Parts: sequence; structure tokens; C-alpha cells
Amino acid sequence: MTRADTIILPGVAEASVPVPDALLHAVRAAATSGARVASICTGAFLLAATGLLDGRRATTHWLATDELARRHPAIRVDPKVLYVDEGQFLTSAGAAAALDLCLHMVRLDYGSAVAADTARLSVMPLERDGGQSQFILHEPPAPDGSSLEPLLRWIEESLDKPLTLEDIARRAALSVRTLSRRFREQTGTTPLQWLLRARVRRAQQLLETTGHSVESIAARVGFGSPAAFREHFQRLVTTSPQAYRRAFRAAPIKANGRRGASVKSSAS
Repeated sequence: MTRADTIILPGVAEASVPVPDALLHAVRAAATSGARVASICTGAFLLAATGLLDGRRATTHWLATDELARRHPAIRVDPKVLYVDEGQFLTSAGAAAALDLCLHMVRLDYGSAVAADTARLSVMPLERDGGQSQFILHEPPAPDGSSLEPLLRWIEESLDKPLTLEDIARRAALSVRTLSRRFREQTGTTPLQWLLRARVRRAQQLLETTGHSVESIAARVGFGSPAAFREHFQRLVTTSPQAYRRAFRAAPIKANGRRGASVKSSAS
């Protein structure tokens, strides 16, 4: 599942400046050879100029989405999301969203466990889905215990419990309405959607690093049934739990249920 080459096109200071033909040719040639091409912020204008985004969905910084749509009507421009993954071609909003996109690519190539380590080393939020809104009113929760971070840690530690919206609000000492508003402001999503993605993310790590059955993992991460787990996993990860495990588990499982070596890229 790992690509040998990824080209990242940075944002441009002035999107109206014509892109050199040599650069357009180089990007097209790389794409033809199978390279994955990702753009950061207004780098989407460069990628759009190649024609590779025609007929596809894409995004860029919200200040530039109208102009991108005007210049390239064949592209389905989404002005609200953090990033768009169209398979070989990916686009992101502003600089912070570019980090989310890069973390997304790390997860695709190396699995959730490596992505989690990368996020911690980079001191960035572990999970901001591409479909979240660009229009987050405040900065994402900081890792120093301020804002919603203690609550998010508690949720991560309580994934095996049948948490409800009321349970989460009670833990935060907030009304459900206030909790939902603060979650939307600080994470760009709802408490229950964040909980669902946290459960799937934990399941990915268990699939990669343990020999537990899918049924056992479903219970460990708080899904009511293996069927519900498979359904949500397929929707969010776009593959089945077993297929995900085959793709990212590279070492044999010991008797204690854990692997003998760390995750390695299939390109290693």
C-alpha cells in the first residue's frame, strides 16, 4: 500500500503567476509514472494547472477556493474541508491542514501506530479528519492540559465503555449544548463523531500490533457488536478490519498476543 514516490507541491505566493511549462510537464510525468501528488494550500493552483484534477474533488485555502473554482470549472472545489483524498491526488487547505494531510498519508502508508507516534513527536492533534471544517473558531486543543485536552484524554482511556453524549458532558461538567458547541469550536466535529473516530483509530492500532480477534477488538474499543464495528471501520477506513491487518501487520504474533517487531513499511 506504500507508494514509492510522493510529490508535495507547496503553496504559491501569487496564484495568478503562470506555471512554467517545464514544471507542469514534470508533475504530469511523475503522475504518469505512478507518483502520488499532494498540494499544500494554494499549491492546488499548480496541481490544477496540470489538468490532473479535472473531474475530481479538491480544496485549497478558503480565501482562494472561489478563484480556484473560477479558473478551473472542471474541478469540484470544496471550500469547507481540511483536505481531500482522491487517491493518487490529494489537496489541503491552509498550512495547519497540510500537517493533517501529511499525517493522513503517513497513516495510509505505515499504519495508525506509526501515525500516532508521528503526531506525538510533532506535538499535533492525533486526529483531524479531512472532512472537518476549515472554519474552526479556535486553535485545536493544546497538549498541555488546557481546553478540552483532559476530556479528550479521558475519552481515549474510556473507549471500552458505552459512553453517551450525556456521560461525556457530565465528565466535562458542562451541559450537552455547551459541550457540543465547544467541541465544534475546538475540534471541528461533534463529541460522538470524535468518539467514533477514536474507537476506530484504537482498533487500527490493535489490528497492527496484536493478535486479538476482530470480535475481541470490537469489544475492547467499545462497539456494541462486531457487525457495527465492521460497518464503521469500513466506512471510515474504506477497507475491512481483516484487510487492514493483512496490509499493516508485518511481524509474527507471539503467544502473548503481541508482535515480535515493530510495524514496517511494505517498501522497506
